[in-house]
Amino acid sequence: MEFLDENLDKYVCDHSSQESELLQELNRETSAKVLRPRMLSGHLQGRVLSMLSQMIRPKRILEIGTYTGYSAICLAEGLVENGRLHTIDINEELQSMIKSYLEKAKLTDQVELHIGIALEIIPTLEEDWDMVFIDADKENYSKYYELILPKLRSGAYIIADNVLWSGKVIEDYNGLDEETKALVDYSNMVMNDDRVDNVLFPIRDGLMIARKK
Repeated sequence: MEFLDENLDKYVCDHSSQESELLQELNRETSAKVLRPRMLSGHLQGRVLSMLSQMIRPKRILEIGTYTGYSAICLAEGLVENGRLHTIDINEELQSMIKSYLEKAKLTDQVELHIGIALEIIPTLEEDWDMVFIDADKENYSKYYELILPKLRSGAYIIADNVLWSGKVIEDYNGLDEETKALVDYSNMVMNDDRVDNVLFPIRDGLMIARKK
């Protein structure tokens, strides 16, 4: 997942707004207590998500894949007054940790956590989305996209994480594992969808950003 030279990556982070003390605390606790801490968005990507959200100024955000809540807190920084973020995760063991940090961030009235299968929960949410962040099971990225796109306002955004998958996406397709194939298929689908404009940013493990026309 490290595409930049270590010193250059440090320079980038040193010249990006720093994490809040709360996000630093969440970063440390995730690393110390939770399996696969690399799944956390982290400093640079967190600031990118915050910046995008503050540029878009969404009223309704959907996040698919909460993990420990780091990215949800970052995305919520751009919500308009009375805005709301719905975040979905399948791992109920992280629920208490997520809620604890949402409370510390004073976001309990703005962020609603859903625990369960995202493909089942999304259709029950009667919202039109301004911004969607997908960072969950890779095999279902394309299903999430097709499920969400009709509920996106014109000018709304879908951001998908991990679309470079540590560089494996440029290897021979026939030899790829199912997760990597799913990510390649997702990027190709978005690229060929005339309902959106899109750009793939090589930030951390890759962010595909699609804007509904």
